[in-house]
Amino acid sequence: MIFGISFRSCALAIVCSAALLSACSTTPPPPPPLSSEVADSHVLQLPTGATYKVGNPYQIANVWYYPSENYSYSEEGVASWYGPNFHGKRTANGEIYNMNELTAAHPTLPMPSIVRVTNLENGRSVALRVNDRGPFKNDRVIDVSRRAAQMLGFYEAGTTRVRVDINAPESLNIKNLALGRNPGEMPTIISSPRGAVASSNLPPPPPTREVSSDVVQVPIAPKSVSTAAPKLPVAAVPADIPRGTIFVQAGAFSDESNALRLAHHLSEIGEAFVTTVIVDGSHYYRVRLGPFDDYTEAQELLAQVRSFGYDDAQVVNN
Repeated sequence: MIFGISFRSCALAIVCSAALLSACSTTPPPPPPLSSEVADSHVLQLPTGATYKVGNPYQIANVWYYPSENYSYSEEGVASWYGPNFHGKRTANGEIYNMNELTAAHPTLPMPSIVRVTNLENGRSVALRVNDRGPFKNDRVIDVSRRAAQMLGFYEAGTTRVRVDINAPESLNIKNLALGRNPGEMPTIISSPRGAVASSNLPPPPPTREVSSDVVQVPIAPKSVSTAAPKLPVAAVPADIPRGTIFVQAGAFSDESNALRLAHHLSEIGEAFVTTVIVDGSHYYRVRLGPFDDYTEAQELLAQVRSFGYDDAQVVNN
């Protein structure tokens, strides 16, 4: 009995060992890479307020960029992502940036357009809608949303090497969709008048009343209705402030690329620039517009900056 029990125990141990070895020798297949097809239905939906835009050449940090309709674009380089600092703010083509959607920023591609971004480190790829400008670092070819970085697998690392390919058919489709909603700068063609044009004799002018030679008649201008928007309340201007030292500060960042992006966003409404300041040993990059000669002018531009979603913008004097 003892021998039999021992024999059965050994046999069971051998069978279990074989099963374990068999299980260890079989590795599960790797998960399939994320496909751009998964996100296409969301990427092709055009948000309210989006406009089609290419733009003129522009300069950021002494580098010139030349936007164009390049529907054969394909490039490899470094991708980065951006999120909280611009979440809820307006993008370069008028959308409201949502870091949880599948979008991207590119320095020169038309907006909106559809690109496929492939992470060369892990093979993952996803389709993204380009709706913003950036990045403004020489070694980077595209900035993606936080959600896109998570799907591409480089959210924690911050950057990765990618290949960016434009999807020409889908880009043209979404271009036409955007232009259909908002023609933007497309020329307006005025139709020719219809029907016959008849002429009639005007009545003779009323007789001119004679006046003495020493009386000067001053014409009275017709009254007009002002359509200007009401001005914001203006703070009192201290008398000792030198002219030309007033600025609108739109934001301050520890990351220079974020400051450059904001400066480009605001370039449509004024001369935006980036200055560096050191606070407690750390560098910060301030985005400012100006200078202005008085608070009235600065307050008017401040309202425009805040309309872009930058509610922390303020008028400063230094």
